[in-house]
Amino acid sequence: MLKNPAYKGEAAFGKTRWTPVGPRLRAPRGRPAQSRRGYSGKDAPKEEWITIPVPALVDPALFEAVQEQLEENERRARIPEKGSRYVLQGFLVCAQCGYAYCGRTNDARNAYYRCAGAMNLPRHGFERLCWNKELRMDQADTAVWQEVCRLLEEPERLEQEYRQRLQPHQQPNEHEGLEAQMGKLRRGIARLIDSYADGLIDKQEFEPRVIRLRERMQHLEAQVHILKEETEVEEELRLILGQLETFAAKVNAGLQQADFSTRREIIRALVKRVEVDEQQIRVVFRVSPT
Repeated sequence: MLKNPAYKGEAAFGKTRWTPVGPRLRAPRGRPAQSRRGYSGKDAPKEEWITIPVPALVDPALFEAVQEQLEENERRARIPEKGSRYVLQGFLVCAQCGYAYCGRTNDARNAYYRCAGAMNLPRHGFERLCWNKELRMDQADTAVWQEVCRLLEEPERLEQEYRQRLQPHQQPNEHEGLEAQMGKLRRGIARLIDSYADGLIDKQEFEPRVIRLRERMQHLEAQVHILKEETEVEEELRLILGQLETFAAKVNAGLQQADFSTRREIIRALVKRVEVDEQQIRVVFRVSPT
């Protein structure tokens, strides 16, 4: 009510701008990674509003005085600003129950992450669902940040991981050899059909031979498809490594002196989630060409 200009006699249209929603930082337990709504509303700049005159309910001077007071309250507010208060907020997930790990801070010396399933929450019927241990915030933040720094300092680790997941490397000219074999099979099938059409072979001889040739053709086509996929993965890998090396070169110089917001943004760019198990935490990266 205090911010609605209709009260001073100016009804505004277009105060909200609807934009596509990106993928969630980490999908909540049992929910998809992409929001079903697809769009979210954000405040549009005032110069883009469309206003029309309406009967005023308060004096315009009073309305403007209220806006100044609201701005002063916002500047002097002692409550924490909205947004991330913890470096790993939204990334930690319990490997035991699947619920998120939430930040809890009592004072400067008592900060930790705790599994939501281990809390006696109303949605759990005030029962504890998980017994996974809590994490000291400073140790967890440091461990994940060091792992991110290692990836940026050694991009070849990413290449090694990709290589382990790929099929064995294709031999040179393997694709050309398969294409040549497929060409011979196509010509063989065509000659066989012509022979059958000319009456040189009967149906009992034609059908089993053409079936065998077509099965062989399908097998070769499947091999060619696999080789094409491997080639595409190789190209994507080269692109990813190039982008990662460029990104690492830009940020490496300031990694050790990075402040909270910088660390948070770098982690957002590279980390998909952090799984917390009983004896270890596992960092799952999401490095992509973008």
